[in-house]
Amino acid sequence: MSSRDFRIGVLGSGNGSNCEAILEACATGRIPGRVALVLSDVADAGILERARKHRVEAQFIGPSQFKTKLEQELEDRAARLLRDAGADLVALAGYLRVLKPPILRTFTGRIINVHPSLLPAFPGLRAWEQALNHGVKVTGCTVHFVDEGVDSGPIILQQPVPVLPNDTPTSLHQRIQLAEHNVYPEAIRLFAEGKLKPDGRVVRVLDLD
Repeated sequence: MSSRDFRIGVLGSGNGSNCEAILEACATGRIPGRVALVLSDVADAGILERARKHRVEAQFIGPSQFKTKLEQELEDRAARLLRDAGADLVALAGYLRVLKPPILRTFTGRIINVHPSLLPAFPGLRAWEQALNHGVKVTGCTVHFVDEGVDSGPIILQQPVPVLPNDTPTSLHQRIQLAEHNVYPEAIRLFAEGKLKPDGRVVRVLDLD
């Protein structure tokens, strides 16, 4: 597979600022590939509109009666759409549901996520508020491979963000998002160029130049 054929499928539930960062990185050549498909479990999610503005296919997967997962038939459909789009990598961008088979099975080792903390600290929802409430002086963001757990897969890249004395949940979250917009495309670039080598819990970044 040549780098120009590299295709990314994106799953998201919200505004899609990380998806925008990925789309822009593809457009500028920072990521040697393109976003082939964007899927959302929310019908009016901003991520769908962002994708369409970039002339990327975008579809709503749903509706679902559950809050934390998709029904089997919906997950089957999402996996089929991603496979039919030729996705080499699935990137979660603010996707608020836990992935189940068949997506995990179909894309084993090819699903990544960005989380707004320095994992393994503060997994789960609203990690920036968890960090503030815990009184840490440094938090950040983590790009990691996705497994069957919640924010538990092998860590690819991390970027620290200081917690300032006057921070609110909103201000801290905004700075973490800026870090995410930098580190997430970088992790995707490394994956697309074959420079990531998982070794158990450790992901090694190879220098192939």
